[in-house]
Amino acid sequence: MEQSVSTGRSLTPFRRICYAAGHFLNDLCASLWFTYLLVYYHSVLGFQSTYAGVVLLIGQIADGVCTPLVGYESDRTPGFFGYGKRKTWHLLGTVCVLVSFPFIFNPCLACNANTPQWAQLTYFSPFVIIFQFGWAATQISHLSLIPELVSSESAKVELTAYRYAFTVVANITVYAVAWLLFHFQAQHSVNPSIADNLGPVDIPLFRNLALIVLGIGALFSLIFHVGTKEEASDSDRERQPLICSPSQPVLQWKHWLKEPSFYQVAFLYMCTRLIVNMSQTYISVYLTNSLLLPKNFIAIIPLVMYVSGFVCSLVMKPISKLIGITLTYFLGLLLVLGFACWVFADKNMGAERVYGAAVLLGAGSATILVMSLSMTAKLIGQQTQSGAFVYGSMSLTDKLANGVGVILIQSLRPCSTEACCPECVWFYRDVMATVTGGVAVAAAVSLFTIVIWPIRIRRN
Repeated sequence: MEQSVSTGRSLTPFRRICYAAGHFLNDLCASLWFTYLLVYYHSVLGFQSTYAGVVLLIGQIADGVCTPLVGYESDRTPGFFGYGKRKTWHLLGTVCVLVSFPFIFNPCLACNANTPQWAQLTYFSPFVIIFQFGWAATQISHLSLIPELVSSESAKVELTAYRYAFTVVANITVYAVAWLLFHFQAQHSVNPSIADNLGPVDIPLFRNLALIVLGIGALFSLIFHVGTKEEASDSDRERQPLICSPSQPVLQWKHWLKEPSFYQVAFLYMCTRLIVNMSQTYISVYLTNSLLLPKNFIAIIPLVMYVSGFVCSLVMKPISKLIGITLTYFLGLLLVLGFACWVFADKNMGAERVYGAAVLLGAGSATILVMSLSMTAKLIGQQTQSGAFVYGSMSLTDKLANGVGVILIQSLRPCSTEACCPECVWFYRDVMATVTGGVAVAAAVSLFTIVIWPIRIRRN
C-alpha cells in the first residue's frame, strides 16, 4: 500500500504526456461539435435554426444525464479482465465515439430532398446520443484519474495544465486542418463565391474533417492506454483515504450532496464551461453573420484563440503557485470581461481588431478552465473512491446549462431560415458580448463565496 501511495504523488514527464493524450480524441470531437455543429446543420444542411439547436440540445441532455451515471458506475464497478476500472470505461467510451461521430457530420444516408427536417432529426438523434455517452465515459474516467495518479495540489494543477495543453493542441489541430481544407477548396473552385459562403458544397469538407480528426484521436487514445498505469486495485483505492488520513471520513456519492463546497465548485465549473463552450459555439456565426468575414475565418480566429490559450497554459503553473488558484482564476475572468466589453463597444470590428479580441478570449478561457478543474481536484482530495461521481455531477450542470442556453438563443434568433436577415448582425454580436460578460460576472460572484468560505470538506 505504501508503494501505491508514493507512486501516486508524482509522475514522470513521459507518464504525464501519456495521461494527457487520453482526452485528445474527446477534445478533437468537442472542437468540431461546439464550433461547427450549428453552422453545419443550419448553413450547410439547411436546417432551420431551431432544429439545429435541437440537435445540440439532444446531445447536451444525453451527455448531462450520462455523466453522473457513468461517474457512479465508474466508482463502483471493477475493471474487466484485470484492466483498471477507469481505463475500462475510457476504452468503452472511445469505441462509442469512433463508431458514432462520423454519422453526425455526414448527411442522412436514407434521406432525399423531400425528407422533412423532423425525420432527419430522428435519424441523427441515436448517433448523437451514442456519441455523447461515449464522450461522457471518456471524460469522467480520464478526469477521475487525476487525484489517483498524483496527490499534491501543485501536481494536480500541473497534470491539469498538461491535459489542457493537449486540449489546446487538439483545437489547433482541428482549426488548422479545417483551414487547409477551406484553402484547398478555394484553390480548386471555379466559383469565387464558394470561398466566402457556407452551403451544401461544403458537405464533403466537413465529412473529411471529421474522419481526419477521428483517425488522429484514435492514435492518441492508444498512446494513453499503453503509457498510463492504474497502479492501485479497487480495494486499495477504497481503503486509501482511511490509511492516508484516519480522521477523515470516506465520502460516498450521497455524502457529497450535503457538502456546501460541492455546490460552490459545481456552480463555478458550470459558469466556466458556459463561457468556454458558448463562446466556442457562437464564434463561427458571429464571424460570418455579424462581422461578415469570409468562411475561412471560422478556422483562423478559433486557431488564434487556442494558440493564445496554449501559450497561457505554459505559464499557468508558476503563476498559480505564486498567487494561488483563486486569484489566477480571477485574472482569467478579467481577460474574458475585457473581450466582452471589446465586442460590445466595437460595433464595426474589422478583421485586424478581431485578432486581438480572440487573444483575450483564448487566454481567459484557458485560465479559468484549468483553474476550475484544479478546484474540483482540490475538492475531491483523497476521496478518490467517489471522484468520478463528483466530476460527473460537475459535468451535468454545464451540459444542461449549455443545452438550454443554445436552444433559447436559437429560438430568439430573428430569422429561422438559412439566409441571415439584417437583425442577425446585431443579434450574434450581442450574444457573444452578453453571454461571456454576464456569465463571467456570475462566476466572479461564485468565486467571491469561495474566498469567504474556502473549499474544504465540512462533514464531521
